[in-house]
Amino acid sequence: MSAAEAHAARLKVQMIFQDPYASLNPRLRVDEIVGEAARIHGLVGNGDFDDYVSTQLERAGLDPALRQRYPHQFSGGQRQRIGIARALAVQPSMLVCDEAVAALDVSIQAQILNLFMDLREELNLTYLFISHDLGVVEHLSDRVVIMYLGRVVETATVEEVFQRPNHPYTQALLAEIPTLKSRHKTFTAIKGEIPSPLNPPSGCHFHPRCPHAMPRCKTEVPTLKGIAINHLSACHLNDMA
Repeated sequence: MSAAEAHAARLKVQMIFQDPYASLNPRLRVDEIVGEAARIHGLVGNGDFDDYVSTQLERAGLDPALRQRYPHQFSGGQRQRIGIARALAVQPSMLVCDEAVAALDVSIQAQILNLFMDLREELNLTYLFISHDLGVVEHLSDRVVIMYLGRVVETATVEEVFQRPNHPYTQALLAEIPTLKSRHKTFTAIKGEIPSPLNPPSGCHFHPRCPHAMPRCKTEVPTLKGIAINHLSACHLNDMA
């Protein structure tokens, strides 16, 4: 791959950060925050700059008349929309969303999630959406990857994961999701402390907290194996089925 091709590929993947307060430069006005990268990379000239920035802000659900303001003059939800407009300004095909709604109020979360879904349809975007909120994951995702201490323990379509979870960690996560249908249910947290990622347990990282742990789990790392169509899980229990 040439340098020019690598540069173009990097532009196609953009990031939306968790903290809408820390991810914007407080010294820049919104028009510079949103349009700076597009101008540097030659996607817009000085003569079309205002119109280009206004289009990105409108797409993200913000009034272009506010483009001369500074980040501190906006709410958290509005700042996240500015971050979305900034990412879209370089015409990406993929967005990496790192806990992109975790810092927002629940009502604002719903608005931003709906915006993500609308943009996906409008611009044919692909999302890598990182989240601890399983309700958000189920609402937005097509395919889910469950990780524990840096290892993938299960991956499948969102329907398969939520209806037929296989790995004990996935099962424990889904069991603790509160629902309106569940009454008088006692929620039990996963037992034990989370080990340090710098010094994880041997074998299966989850074995100190797993109710089904066997001696083998303490020494042997389980590999991802197919248990159904497009459904992979890393658990020694699958070898006993």
